[in-house]
Amino acid sequence: MKKPPERKSAAPVKDAAAQPALLPKLAIELGPLLVFFAGNAIAGIYAGTAAFMAATVISLAVARFRYHKFPMMPLVSGVIVLVFGGLTLYLHDETFIKLKPTIVYSMFALVLLAGFILRKPVLELLFGPAFTLTEEGWRKLTLRWTMFFVAMAVVNELVWRNFSTDAWVSFKAFGFLPLTLLFALAQMPLLQRHGEPPAGDSEAEKRT
Repeated sequence: MKKPPERKSAAPVKDAAAQPALLPKLAIELGPLLVFFAGNAIAGIYAGTAAFMAATVISLAVARFRYHKFPMMPLVSGVIVLVFGGLTLYLHDETFIKLKPTIVYSMFALVLLAGFILRKPVLELLFGPAFTLTEEGWRKLTLRWTMFFVAMAVVNELVWRNFSTDAWVSFKAFGFLPLTLLFALAQMPLLQRHGEPPAGDSEAEKRT
């Protein structure tokens, strides 16, 4: 008796083998922050800001070389780093670099919210090659990331306005990214519930 073909699960991640590529992405994201932290610890906020700007340019160049394009979110964040970092150094006012995370997170939240209202799947455009979700899944994920970005903007405001510059730099280097990773991991149940099998698998199942 012929054994029936196994049905593939509706996993949202298309290619598990691609997951090791996460490490270079983390290095691109985390590298400039660590340089910022080290520069501030050694020579103060202004030297740290200059080092942060240089490291950001290098990380974007590495991303362009490795992926043959600029990743959208790091690119937007990098441009704002250069603008607000430049203002920080030119005006000798550290307020500008401290406002940068608030501006970035607020911008991301507004873009996602606008896409949600206009029914434009912004997250699907960003993550579509890696995830396949139902329409409801993309809507829920969009709302969750929107709320997360708003919360992070509020947290940044609370930290830089109520704590020392060194404390804010430490939180920026070792707080924001871990919180983002933990939040992303917390979305895995949603991705599993609303995941769709790749189109090729669905067509194969119809033929069997």
